[in-house]
Amino acid sequence: MKALIFAAGLGERMRPLTDTTPKPLLEAGGKPLIAWHLEKLAAIGVRDVVVNISWLADRFPQVLGDGARWGLRLIYSHEGPVPLETGGGMHHALPLLRGNDDAPFIAINGDIWTDYDFARLPREPAGDVHLVLVDNPPHNPRGDFTLVANGQVASDGDERLTFAGIGVYRPALFDRWRDVIGDAPDADAAPPRFRLTPLLRAAMTRGRASGEHHQGRWTDVGTPQRLAELDAALA
Repeated sequence: MKALIFAAGLGERMRPLTDTTPKPLLEAGGKPLIAWHLEKLAAIGVRDVVVNISWLADRFPQVLGDGARWGLRLIYSHEGPVPLETGGGMHHALPLLRGNDDAPFIAINGDIWTDYDFARLPREPAGDVHLVLVDNPPHNPRGDFTLVANGQVASDGDERLTFAGIGVYRPALFDRWRDVIGDAPDADAAPPRFRLTPLLRAAMTRGRASGEHHQGRWTDVGTPQRLAELDAALA
């Protein structure tokens, strides 16, 4: 099974830390945030990991190399000077993730930390996507999606949870993606730039999105304060 780590963001809320270091390479607990993911992916047998890069792109191979220290093969998906957003970034990386088949792949936000066990992720999701959800943090009190009784994820509902930035995706999620995105800005650019959320909501409408609720530790490292708090907790 292959994996994608989103690492192309500008990290604007993390400045001045991200003036010289991409956010996924900032350290917590003595190692870069992205390294926690690489260790856990290697532990469950993943061997090929695509890392999408844009801001300070040259820093990633300098710090991570080819992934051999984790027993991985790192493949860098360079998006150019402007990040392609989550949907555009995943779409741009699809040729590297698909190989010779349409097997599902894991995708993880490079700027989170969690004690979630990646071994729990389904190798074959029932639909086109399987999402990990967490309790709503203070910075996202309204949540994102709702987990319903049959393990499906819905766009709306009374008890909304926050998307953890961890999921398993089938390439089929991008079938007719242009129809879903519509006239979104930059959707016609080359390569296209768009968010992943509309495709997730479309899968939910089709009943093709499953999910689970992780009630353990999870941090969206979106500010210098959250990074410092995480570093202290891990120390």
